[in-house]
Amino acid sequence: MENKQHVILVRYGEIALKGLNRHTFIDLLVKNIRGALSHLESAQVEKIQGRIIVHIDDHELNQGIDAVSRVFGVVSLSPATVLPSDMTAIEAAVVEEADLRPFDSFKICVKRSDKRFPMTSPEIARHLGGVVLKHYDGQGKKVKMKGADREIWVEVRESAYVYSDFIQGRGGLPVGCSGKAALLLSGGIDSPVAGYMMAKRGVKLEAVYFHSFPFTSERAKEKVVDLGRILTRYTGHFDLHVVPFTDIQTKIVEVCPERQTTIIIRRFMMRIAEEIAKKTNCLSLITGESLGQVASQTQESLAATGGVVSMEVLRPLIGMDKQEIVEIAQDIGTFETSILPYEDCCTIFVPKHPETHPNRKKIAQGETKMMDDAEEMIQKAVEETETIHL
Repeated sequence: MENKQHVILVRYGEIALKGLNRHTFIDLLVKNIRGALSHLESAQVEKIQGRIIVHIDDHELNQGIDAVSRVFGVVSLSPATVLPSDMTAIEAAVVEEADLRPFDSFKICVKRSDKRFPMTSPEIARHLGGVVLKHYDGQGKKVKMKGADREIWVEVRESAYVYSDFIQGRGGLPVGCSGKAALLLSGGIDSPVAGYMMAKRGVKLEAVYFHSFPFTSERAKEKVVDLGRILTRYTGHFDLHVVPFTDIQTKIVEVCPERQTTIIIRRFMMRIAEEIAKKTNCLSLITGESLGQVASQTQESLAATGGVVSMEVLRPLIGMDKQEIVEIAQDIGTFETSILPYEDCCTIFVPKHPETHPNRKKIAQGETKMMDDAEEMIQKAVEETETIHL
């Protein structure tokens, strides 16, 4: 068929409801799609009314579909044939689409956005249905308006688009439209999922990892880097800030009441994360905490740890159970890396009987011996932080 090209037809949902700001969201989505396709030489992204079109060579089409399907803000996409808005060309494209795989019943669905086209949507659908029936004359094919084996779609714009496959996108909002936040990223299952979920709501990530070498190995650090790289498939590039935490964690274990050490360690993590967040223009902190999952995640414990920072603490997993979190981790590809047996600093020096319902005043008293040097130790940790661009 002459003048035929293959493209990816991209649909967005929630951002179409943004009123006067809609174009800002769409432009950001276009930018993010271009970023996701930057490794593919042939990909070019075009914005048209109500759609985004990715022009791409056939040999990179499947890679392009995979990349675009992970971009937040994309609801669905379809590989489509694009051709001149001419009925003869459309007829040939519809027949070719129908021939791609067997069916007994079919339906033609038409969306005519270009009102200059001489036929209405129902007229186009009826005409093309007749063309398909004639092409398969004698083979028992039937038009079926509900529950058809095949639905072939035609969109008539300045050009015409013919397709039959719908590939689910991730939905959500384009990353970057909701500001930045610092994710406390460990090597566990929960925190990567928390980062994924906030990025889905348009949050641009920075990540903070606390490394207590030699108690935590270099392999534990590499594990977190690997998790961050998996997240970038959905979030785009971000920086991972690796905080040297050995001196602070060791001192807490030495001078603070044993039952309180988990809470006090978390309090110092929050303080350091907030300093890094301020330096990187973040508006909030993100944690992977789920209410009641472990001793440090009771309401009292969350109040004790979150109370030491002035920033908002976003906890997207707070009402989820472990199985729900695991299913998301498996879906996004972080689970297998998260369960590798390399401990992070949250799993070492855990007391036998940790405080589960801490009193904030008693916790503050328990960390008194840390406070004379606290500001200096925090600033030293921030200054010595290693930043890795993912």
